Amino acid sequence: MYNYTTKNRYQIVLVYYNLIIMKKILFIALCLLDHSAFPQQPTVESKEKEQINLLLDAWHKAAAQAKSNDYFDALTENAIFIGTDATEHWDKTAFKAFAKPYFDKGQAWDFKPLERHIYFSNDKNTAWFDELLDTWMKICRGSGVVVKVGNQWKIQHYVLSHNYPQRKH
Repeated sequence: MYNYTTKNRYQIVLVYYNLIIMKKILFIALCLLDHSAFPQQPTVESKEKEQINLLLDAWHKAAAQAKSNDYFDALTENAIFIGTDATEHWDKTAFKAFAKPYFDKGQAWDFKPLERHIYFSNDKNTAWFDELLDTWMKICRGSGVVVKVGNQWKIQHYVLSHNYPQRKH
């Protein structure tokens, strides 16, 4: 049998307490470690935003490439498009008829998004957005509403407005 001296007992207790302290320090360090170092799971909202951004980008691209089917398939059946002129308030059928000559020429319009903001309803089945667009008319603003149809986002309402210079008062 081993005979512990006071000095040996002191050393054993010291090692034991050092281990406890080191465990606590390690635990605290892990708790305080910036969680951004670990890959984050995308939130439902960020996944939905990505899908809406892809929809709107593909929609603008379809117009630039005169892909009429792709362009109009992105709209709900009861979609409304409001253009820059006060007379431009169309349902999907009327808008398709208006746009047909442009698409038939091989390029309808080429709008390049510069900035976009997306907001969601509480149930995440409806979203609204606004975007700045680089167009042949200079900078324009687009805004609209997208709705979830099955598992797919569709444009239900779109408003295009030209940013005319502000009047001086």
